[in-house]
Amino acid sequence: MKILSIDTSNYPLGVALIDEEKVIGEYITNFKRNHSVRAMPAVEQLLKECETEPKELTKIVVANGPGSYTGVRIGVTMAKTLAWSLNIPLVPVSSLAVLASSGRHFNGFISPIFDARRGQVYTGLYKFEGDTIQQIEEDRNLLLADWVEKLKEYDGEILFVGNDVGIHEAVIKEVLGDQARIAPFVSHNPRPSELAFIGAQMEEKTAHEVVPNYIRLAEAEVKWLEAQKNSK
Repeated sequence: MKILSIDTSNYPLGVALIDEEKVIGEYITNFKRNHSVRAMPAVEQLLKECETEPKELTKIVVANGPGSYTGVRIGVTMAKTLAWSLNIPLVPVSSLAVLASSGRHFNGFISPIFDARRGQVYTGLYKFEGDTIQQIEEDRNLLLADWVEKLKEYDGEILFVGNDVGIHEAVIKEVLGDQARIAPFVSHNPRPSELAFIGAQMEEKTAHEVVPNYIRLAEAEVKWLEAQKNSK
């Protein structure tokens, strides 16, 4: 069973190919460049290097948000197209769950962080039970200051992971003190092989059933809806 995973939901671009309990290949980059230009060539190169034909794939797994609106759309559209053209199942996985998987060996709670500007973040709360990641608090968009106040309710250490953690590290440590742990920088990129592993255990969907999960509307959409409301 060969599974291809795709994550373009944020700056890191990741694709991976797994087969049963083996990671055959994995590709990750983390720099600001258009995923629409690089994502499909990355998939093609990965399959070529792994000597795998597209027809051998049995499932596609995609990080469907939250994250960059454009990035999420690119990944989901590409995954839907591949799954539909190959007539194989598609599995959407939370981008935050993928990032939280970087804390697989942490004995406590895990809070993945994507910056959402103006003091806001996309986040959730996770914890590992054996090899399975469990969602403790649902993914959401809120002020980081409100989030860390809520986390004070939990008894135990909390690992913060993600390339954007540094933006909010001062507030995190001020509120949570020794309860907060910051993951090393080598853990901040979401691993596409973890994405594939999570998706292998989740319910399969058809390409037409999968949609992006932005959590919040883009600013342009908010302004458009407000304009429509005011014009009535």
